[in-house]
Amino acid sequence: MTKIPSTEPDNEADAFRDECGVFGIFGKVDAAAVVTLGLHALQHRGQEAAGIVSYETDSGQFSIERHVGLIGDTFTKQAVLDRLPGSRAIGHTRYSTTGGEGLRNVQPFFAELAVGGFAISHNGNITNALTKQRELQKRGAIFSSTSDTETLLHLIAMSTHDSFTEKFIDAIKQLEGAFSLVGLSGKKMVGARDRLGIRPLVLGDLDGAYILASETCALDIIGARYVRDIAAGEVIVISEEGAESHFPYAKTNSRFCIFEYVYFARPDSNIEGLNVYEVRKRIGQELAKESPVEADMVVPVPDSGTPAAIGFSQQAGLPFDLGIIRNHYVGRTFIQPTASIRNMGVKLKHNANRDAIKGKRVILVDDSIVRGTTSQKIVQMVRDAGAAEVHMRIASPPTRASCFYGVDTPETSNLLASRLSIEEMKDFIKVDSLAFVSIDGLYRAVNEPGRNGSCPQFCDACFTGEYPTTLRDRDNTDVTRKLSLISKHG
Repeated sequence: MTKIPSTEPDNEADAFRDECGVFGIFGKVDAAAVVTLGLHALQHRGQEAAGIVSYETDSGQFSIERHVGLIGDTFTKQAVLDRLPGSRAIGHTRYSTTGGEGLRNVQPFFAELAVGGFAISHNGNITNALTKQRELQKRGAIFSSTSDTETLLHLIAMSTHDSFTEKFIDAIKQLEGAFSLVGLSGKKMVGARDRLGIRPLVLGDLDGAYILASETCALDIIGARYVRDIAAGEVIVISEEGAESHFPYAKTNSRFCIFEYVYFARPDSNIEGLNVYEVRKRIGQELAKESPVEADMVVPVPDSGTPAAIGFSQQAGLPFDLGIIRNHYVGRTFIQPTASIRNMGVKLKHNANRDAIKGKRVILVDDSIVRGTTSQKIVQMVRDAGAAEVHMRIASPPTRASCFYGVDTPETSNLLASRLSIEEMKDFIKVDSLAFVSIDGLYRAVNEPGRNGSCPQFCDACFTGEYPTTLRDRDNTDVTRKLSLISKHG
């Protein structure tokens, strides 16, 4: 969803925001209840809002439920089973990277087209969405949201091709950027990945019912069988006759988002043939090889730094301990009304385990540094608890550029690594030493010998600034002005 500038306070924006999760099932009684479980497993990909669209073949009717809030808080048994009947359903869990908050931007989106009703869920970022929107508006299109996903519905509606599948393919071939899509019509469920396969999408099977989901952990929660990853550039069309695949793009090398392995995906998921947890441990091992330091213990910044810290500990031969304890009962929507309360924000989520770290030389392992303000507060918290030394090791290279492919990040100028050297970052965070895994070390952790500079195997733009697609909306001055207005008023 098209990148807009973050307007959140520094303490809230000092992290990557998870993207979105998509899930669909075709051919299972009480499909919406299964989708709800799948979305529970994908809650980490978006905690702002969620929605489900189901289809009942007997009545030929679509049913829609969309709510702001967490899955468990908003989708009760009655809402799912009574108001969402049918054996086919798709769902979406959202963190907004475009269009602002509010119910009108909650997915799945639904529209009555000439070929019948159609619902769509989207994970990613269409980087020419606003440019296309302006073209469509000149042709008479009326938009009811500020989300880039709605652009796809209009492109399908205005396609001159005959069949639904042809219209869908015609529409997505006009899109640039990153997308994993799950759609539902009266007769078909469709899934698609952009030609570079930047965002994940997998195919599963549950007692003969087809499933599409962002991650394999959503298959595990319902006892489904993993079949395969949807290929980069693939369109899969599922009907009562079975599944058929289309490959409308010219063949090219995929560029899967390497940061899925570092942070976004759940550690118990398998993506693109690799177990995320094992990759994160290997990143920690690479860190220990590249940047050893004399210390007494390795402490993760929970929870995302834990697997890398385990790998670091194993490689370095140092004890692993929980020197920081996370409070799992503080949500991201906690109200922080005053500056003094906002400054306590880190301690609401993390607290030093004083007896474990007092007098110790501590290596803190975290997944990334964004603005650096949270890292600064965590380091101070550990020092206040009596640590003799505090060293920090980061399980990703320095984040120097914004993401335009479905991850909400601060503007590049607000990223600490975009304006400070590593030595200057060390002084800013106030650690005794600071080191990041190298880009080649990160590639080695995902079973590549290193980054091929002329043709990288992954999308690593947040580290290198090398974007694998055109960023048409960003580079269009008029659209950039509109993006600014959306961020303020959307």
